[in-house]
Amino acid sequence: MTTTLVVLDTTERLRRGDRELLVLARSLGEAHAALPAAPGDGLLDELAGHGVAAVHVPAAGPGDRLTTPAVALAAAAARAGGARTVLLPNTPEAKDVAARLGVRLEAGVITDAVGLDTDLVATKSVLAGGWTTRCRATSPVLVATVRPNSVELPAELPTELPAGADRPAVHVHEVEDTVPAARVVGRTELPASGRPALGEARVVVAGGRGTGGDFGPLEELADVLGGAIGASRAAVDAGWIGPEAQVGQTGRTVSPQLYVSCGISGAVQQRAGMQTARVIVAVNKDEQAPVLEIADLGIVGDLKKVLPQAVEHLRSLRG
Repeated sequence: MTTTLVVLDTTERLRRGDRELLVLARSLGEAHAALPAAPGDGLLDELAGHGVAAVHVPAAGPGDRLTTPAVALAAAAARAGGARTVLLPNTPEAKDVAARLGVRLEAGVITDAVGLDTDLVATKSVLAGGWTTRCRATSPVLVATVRPNSVELPAELPTELPAGADRPAVHVHEVEDTVPAARVVGRTELPASGRPALGEARVVVAGGRGTGGDFGPLEELADVLGGAIGASRAAVDAGWIGPEAQVGQTGRTVSPQLYVSCGISGAVQQRAGMQTARVIVAVNKDEQAPVLEIADLGIVGDLKKVLPQAVEHLRSLRG
C-alpha cells in the first residue's frame, strides 16, 4: 500500500478543505498527516476518524518563520513514511511549501489540481482557465496542491474516535532548518464576517463593475445561500471592496459548488480564478458579456432587480 502525506496547518479542528485532502489521501492508500505542532486529543480523534495512520510533528513547534518550518517537517515526514504522494491545500502559503518541497524531494509539483485519480493523474485548468488538462509527474514522488471543493465528502465523517479504533501514532521529528527566510513579526486577524472563508466556500457570490459599488444585494444573497463574497479586480481597484475578496488571475482562485457572477464581464483574467466552479450562474445586463459563454445559467438583467427576487424566492422556499 502506498503512503500519502497530507500537510495541514491546523492544530485545532479540521476544516472542510482539510477533510477533503484526507479523504483523497485515503483513496490513494495509507494516509499520514504533518502538523505544525503536537495536536490535542480532539484533533487526534478526528484524524483517526479519517483513517489517518500516523501524524508527524516538529519537536520545536512551528517557530516564527514563514513557510520553511513546514517544508523541513514535510520533507522529513515524507522520507520517514516513504510517501509516494504529498498533498497540500491550494493556498499561496501551501504553494510556496510545495515548490520548496519539490526541490528537496526531487518531486514533480502540480498546483491547482481539481482531481487526482489512483494512477496519480491530476486534473487542472491552465492558460487562464481556457483549457482543462490531465497531467502526471514523471518523478517517483508527486507533490500536489488541491483546490477546495474538489473532493466529495462522505455523508458522515466521524468527529470523534470511532469505537475500537486507535489514535494515529505520533512521530516527532528533530528538524533544523537554517535556510534564510522571512520571519513573522506580527499577525492581524481579519474582522469576522460570519461568512465562510472565500477560498473554501461552497458558494461564492461575486460582484464587479456592474454593481456600481453597491454590494448590498450580493451580501443578502450570499447570506441566504451561506456563501462568501468575491469580487473582480475592477471592483477592488475602485475601492468598493477589500483585496482579500478579489477572484481572478491576480487574486484568489476559487472552486465552489456554485459561483454567482454579478455584473462581471468575465474577462479571461477573472475566469482564471473561478472557471472550475461546479455551477456558474451569471447575472449581467450585457447579453454579449463573455461570462455568459461559460455560465450554466445566464440571466440578462439588472442585478439590482434580479438578486432581490432570487433572495425573496429562496426565503419563501425555506418557509
